[in-house]
Amino acid sequence: MGQITDVPGVKVGQKENLDALTGCTVVLFENGAVGGVDVRGSAPGTRETDLLNPINLVEKVHGILLSGGSAFGLDAASGVMQYLEENGIGLDVGVAKVPIVPGAVLFDLAVGDSKVRPNKEMGYEAAQSASTEKFKTGNAGAGCGATVGKLAGPDFCMKGGLGSASVRLENGIVIGAIVAVNAVGEVRDPAAGKIMAGAYDRKRNTMIDSMLLLEKNYQAVIPAGTNTTIGVVALNANLTKSEANKVAQMAQDGYARTIYPVHTMNDGDTIFAAATGGIRIPVDVAGALAAKVMELAILNAIQSAEGIAGIPAYKDI
Repeated sequence: MGQITDVPGVKVGQKENLDALTGCTVVLFENGAVGGVDVRGSAPGTRETDLLNPINLVEKVHGILLSGGSAFGLDAASGVMQYLEENGIGLDVGVAKVPIVPGAVLFDLAVGDSKVRPNKEMGYEAAQSASTEKFKTGNAGAGCGATVGKLAGPDFCMKGGLGSASVRLENGIVIGAIVAVNAVGEVRDPAAGKIMAGAYDRKRNTMIDSMLLLEKNYQAVIPAGTNTTIGVVALNANLTKSEANKVAQMAQDGYARTIYPVHTMNDGDTIFAAATGGIRIPVDVAGALAAKVMELAILNAIQSAEGIAGIPAYKDI
């Protein structure tokens, strides 16, 4: 299936606390990458997304943070900046090099220890560990405390997690994705149409179809903003900022094909796009394949997750 580190110019580092069940994932572009973003969920926790607007000055990013810890987790980006600055990486403003590190967070405070969140130290350690090697998925990094299927209430949730995938084109372009899946909705296999992880009735050993709940005008019993799926798509191609934003937008189709419902009032669903440079590629090709790779990454997250704290995973049932 591959991983986002198959894309030339991309490194990934992670750090998690398996006792507190939270963590962060850092995607680094030490030579810079043209960045874009698309925010579809209505409860986002983000950093530096305005910078990625094509009308704004800065062209390239040097890292992207995906983190647990809700808004507290944005602090981990400071550690990523520190690591990059120490290594001479950033936007040269004459008196300093300023690392550009957008980020997004998900809510995992309801599992593990809510008082422990990704901080500057954890972000630094994640960046320090970044490499092009194969990395752990499932209960790793930003996916450590992720859960899905909370539409019927938190007592019915299943384990989400971190996933990744990549695809290589005949012309040498590699498109990769990484995602931390922590949705209100359930995750379905698009090929089979079956629920892989979602609202699970443990007493009856059966899945609860979230879409059928909605058809009954069901009102979710979850606190606002306590979910969110966050991810990055990257490719070794030349894109403008406008094109990178379009690729991020199209990649959201990968969410829509696998998560039911998605982009809700209780999710902060966000996707970043990053182009590390190379040959030109049609935006429609890049965007369509980014959606496909994101779809595969979401499935990988669910398939590799492991049960925690009494919360079952796909492989448990």
